[in-house]
Amino acid sequence: MRRIRVLIVDDSVVIRRLLTDILAQDPEIEVVGTAPNGRIALAKLPQINPDLVTLDIEMPELDGLQTLPLLRKDYPKLPVIMFSTLTERGAAATFDALARGATDYVAKPANVGSVAAAMESVRVQLIPKIKSLCPFNKTATNVSRPVVASAPKITLTKLVNKNQRCDAVVIGSSTGGPQALTAVLGRLPANFPVPIVIVQHMPPVFTRHLANRLNQECDLTVREAIAGETLQCGEVLIAPGDFHLEIQRQGVAIRTMLQQGPPENSCRPAVDVLFRSAAKVYGASLQAVVLTGMGQDGKRGAECIVQAGGTVIAQDEASSVVWGMPRAVTEAGLANKTMSLQSIPDELLRRVAVARHTALTCERIA
Repeated sequence: MRRIRVLIVDDSVVIRRLLTDILAQDPEIEVVGTAPNGRIALAKLPQINPDLVTLDIEMPELDGLQTLPLLRKDYPKLPVIMFSTLTERGAAATFDALARGATDYVAKPANVGSVAAAMESVRVQLIPKIKSLCPFNKTATNVSRPVVASAPKITLTKLVNKNQRCDAVVIGSSTGGPQALTAVLGRLPANFPVPIVIVQHMPPVFTRHLANRLNQECDLTVREAIAGETLQCGEVLIAPGDFHLEIQRQGVAIRTMLQQGPPENSCRPAVDVLFRSAAKVYGASLQAVVLTGMGQDGKRGAECIVQAGGTVIAQDEASSVVWGMPRAVTEAGLANKTMSLQSIPDELLRRVAVARHTALTCERIA
């Protein structure tokens, strides 16, 4: 079985050496080249034919953001992992990179105290992502990335009421999630009649930038969640980085709760935490969606939703960047439907149309 071939692109000699040493420790990965900027990297690509590229954002001559569109012209499906700093500027640049075709990102180590700690921080983040994006039973050219749907938005008046009532939607996503969320939320109308609550695996600062980006690109109102706010129809709340997000019924209102309990599935926020709490509040009227991502976060929460009578949609393998989270749900028999990314918005609109007048107005869900 051949090893995964990686090209490292970074203007820092220290970072190139750090990444090379980390990846060399794994017998399934081979560093086949390095480059100090995008221009040299583009010249090396046809020579070394890597399975994956790690790409720094700030570099001389041709930086990461300038490199991505040029790389995508000839290598539209080659996985590219950006190296980002955990700062406001780094988060903004990362979302620019994702919009230009990057597949995922890894945070550069900062204030970790030692070289050993820095290496461990990168190893824990980077190696699982490389293996998820380049599984041995696929070549890099077969890695799918979700594409924002170009079809027009659907109006609620065109839907047929067929299934049980839906009073809330909860969504979990990880690797490839920002693109997938754009594809789903971007096709929903501003008068979507139930609240949407999301856990996307991201660190602090990044989740706020994700919410702001989605708010600009969608008709729905999208915000990073704060503790104690009431869920409203037509609004989307995203769990802030490093906080689990739960929803609880308080009297007649349903409100958010943030907490920093132990990570679940090595994640905080965790999809399982949100799903469990939502199942208790909404029961059979809850619709869950598990989008692209590695690991199994969301599986246990989906079990709670199904036990409460709710329904679960899982993204299919063909449209997922990494079919890990949705696969775990599907193979456990918890998904009522496994669907393409393109089809999920239509299904959500059909679900929320049940038991509502076709000329819906946005009303408070309490």
